Amino acid sequence: MTVFEAARAHMIESQIRPNKVTDERVLAAMAETRRELFVPEHLGAIAYVDDDLPLGGGRYLMEPMVAARLLQAAAVGRADTVLVVGAGTGYEAAVLARLARAVIALEQDPGLARLARAALVDHAIAAVNVVEGPLGQGCRLRAPYEAIVFGGAVAELPDEIFAQLAEGGRLVAVVKPEGGVGRAMLATQTGGVIARRVIFDAATPLLPGFRAKPAFVFSAF
Repeated sequence: MTVFEAARAHMIESQIRPNKVTDERVLAAMAETRRELFVPEHLGAIAYVDDDLPLGGGRYLMEPMVAARLLQAAAVGRADTVLVVGAGTGYEAAVLARLARAVIALEQDPGLARLARAALVDHAIAAVNVVEGPLGQGCRLRAPYEAIVFGGAVAELPDEIFAQLAEGGRLVAVVKPEGGVGRAMLATQTGGVIARRVIFDAATPLLPGFRAKPAFVFSAF
C-alpha cells in the first residue's frame, strides 16, 4: 500500500464513516478517487487532512467529510446528470463521475479549470465536462439537472440556479450568511415547489460571487 492509499483509507475510516456517511456508493467512490491529484503539487502530502485546503485566490478544496455528507444527501443515481457549481480542481466532480451518468463541472477561474482537466485526464475520468463561465449563472445549456452540488459555501441560494433543477431534483450546498454559521442544506423541487432542510453545520469558505447582496436601506431626509 502506498502512502497515498494509506491516507485515503484513513480518511474513509477516521473522517467520513464516523460522521454519518453510510452510503456505500459514496464511500466506494471516494475510496477510488485519488485526492492528491486534485490539489497543487505542494499540497499533495496533506491532500487527505480533515480541513479545507487553500487552492489560491481565495478558493478552497472542501473538507472531505463535508463533501461526503453533501454527496450522500444529493442521492445521485446512475442515470443522473449533475452540475457542480464552483468545481475548483474537480475533486467532487471526479467522485460524482463514479455515481452519475454525466457531470458538468462549472468553474470560472481558468487556472483551476486547467488543473481540473489535467487531474481528470490523469485519473482517466471521461464522464466530466469542465465548463468555464460565471458561477452565478449556472450552466443553462445542459439543464435541467437531477442534482446540483456547490463546491463551496454561498450566502444565499440563487434563483437562477434553482431554475436549472429538474423536477424531483436535489440541490446541496453550505449556506453561510455574512457573519453567520454555515449550514449544509438539502433543497428539493417537487411540482415547482422548493423545500429546504438543514443537514448539518459546516465552516466551509464562501465561493466568489455568492456573497449576500447588500440590503437597500431607505433614508428619510
